[in-house]
Amino acid sequence: MFHSYQDKVVLITGGTKGIGLSTGLAFAKQGAQCVLTYKWERSKTELALLSDAFLSRGYKAPLLVQSDVTQEEDIANLLEQILLTCGDGVEVFVSNVSFATLTRSLDDYAERFLLKSIEYSVWPIVAFIRAIKQTFGCYPRYVLGLSSNGPDAYHVNYDFVAASKALLETMVQYLNYRFREEGLIINAVRARFVKTESLWATFGAGFEAFGERYNVADLFVEASEVGDAILALCSGLMDGIRGQIINVDKGSTFADNIMSYYEQRHTLGIQGHIP
Repeated sequence: MFHSYQDKVVLITGGTKGIGLSTGLAFAKQGAQCVLTYKWERSKTELALLSDAFLSRGYKAPLLVQSDVTQEEDIANLLEQILLTCGDGVEVFVSNVSFATLTRSLDDYAERFLLKSIEYSVWPIVAFIRAIKQTFGCYPRYVLGLSSNGPDAYHVNYDFVAASKALLETMVQYLNYRFREEGLIINAVRARFVKTESLWATFGAGFEAFGERYNVADLFVEASEVGDAILALCSGLMDGIRGQIINVDKGSTFADNIMSYYEQRHTLGIQGHIP
């Protein structure tokens, strides 16, 4: 039976845009009370529009909280606000924040940049699990970390992001083992190229058009598809999947290679001396 989310609290960091927002909408459709965090200041108009994205669909209005996932005081205040306004526990925690300095050359390599990426992309999954237990007296049932296929394939400017994602995936597997007796289920979701502001900021505005021109196998994934996959992992129907790295890529990670480009060279308009 599908796990009921009626009035259950789902906490999503970095939840006001892209994958985070789509994940919130997926859970809210099931009756969840979503808590979405953001770091940078938002206007009242922006926050109202975010709430309306839920209310216009007949979902519960989300609790929107400005919070820095690297600050213990912010985490404590966030969870206290959830305790006072939403309920006595967090059913699902989705660690969606990622931050890194783009590495355009070796000159951009600096230890502090790598550590900053780890601080934002990896450590919050540990910090929040601990803080949730301390605040509510129990762990969340499901914890998800957002990754990418950067650890396995070269991405432009992505060195430190990929390194932190690789560490995140390793931590997810070890944490799932450590918490095996606590009933806590931890997985990571690898989303490939999703049409979001983060995609454009990382790879440049021209990447999307270039990818669509030479698209061999559905290169891009919709944010809603990632959100639905996360919901499915937390549905109760997939509780046998634990400590795993789940790809949401439409199979493109396998099919997007030089052989598939060669096979479709005429369709793609790739020129050159090819017999």
